[in-house]
Amino acid sequence: MQLRTVATAANEKGVTEPRRLPEPASPLQPAVLQAISAMHARYFDPITLGDLASEVFVSPFHFSRIFTKATGVTPGRYLTAIRLFEAKRLLLTTSLTVSDIVCSVGYSSVGTFTSRFTRAVGMTPTQYRDPEVGELLVALAPHFQRLPSLEALHSAGMGCASMRSGTGTISVRVETPRGAGPASVLIGLFAESIPQCGPVAFGGRANVLSADIEIQNVPEGRWTVIAVAEHAAGTAASSFSVGTLPGRVDITRYGRVHLRMPMRTPQPTDAPMAITLAGNPTSTGNRMTMPAPDYLRAVA
Repeated sequence: MQLRTVATAANEKGVTEPRRLPEPASPLQPAVLQAISAMHARYFDPITLGDLASEVFVSPFHFSRIFTKATGVTPGRYLTAIRLFEAKRLLLTTSLTVSDIVCSVGYSSVGTFTSRFTRAVGMTPTQYRDPEVGELLVALAPHFQRLPSLEALHSAGMGCASMRSGTGTISVRVETPRGAGPASVLIGLFAESIPQCGPVAFGGRANVLSADIEIQNVPEGRWTVIAVAEHAAGTAASSFSVGTLPGRVDITRYGRVHLRMPMRTPQPTDAPMAITLAGNPTSTGNRMTMPAPDYLRAVA
């Protein structure tokens, strides 16, 4: 069985020692891929767990178990991620009213959608239409990938409302996929396994194949670590790759964690992700109908 290195709890000096965990060995279940395809095709419909289970001819209990094992999240959370991604897409690329968008992504109540969106994303749907949100958008989905320049993220993203100050440090050994060209790599620490708002801390480097990236001032807590890389054009591999770890990473006060992050091409089971490093903007009426930047038109 192949093994890989991840981080353990901190030792008496506050530095973690690597341990080895087994690689996931089970192949993707066709039922899971069929269910994910159905979610992407009908996210605007009132889909239930029973509907998906019957569509792939298994019991709801068995379906929920195999889906969670393959994706890391429940079917309900995965469907919510798709709906929120599509809501963000429509907010950034169209002049549809919030009411129209609510109906387009499977919600029946504007109030319920607005409260859930604001709680998950950290800003209201109207505030999300601020141009800076799109300019500092990091997105990874089957039909859209985007990573702004690291210079833009570092200069403007430090004002991100989700950022928190701390005393911990994470050092991540990034290993890009074989055959991929040099890449700009962004690493973020998030409170959720499928993040909807910005990171509590982040770091990155440009033009790397394998490199150690250090993130300082990390707050105490248990965080999901996600890396996104955009590779140079002209390589045979995918232009984007992603890195995740099994489980969360514990950060203690003044602790230091060392991680190994093997990057991979995006998989069909990856939930769509769209986060912005913009701060909380002040919404204005003019921003509601501003045309989307050209790079965002590719989302539609």
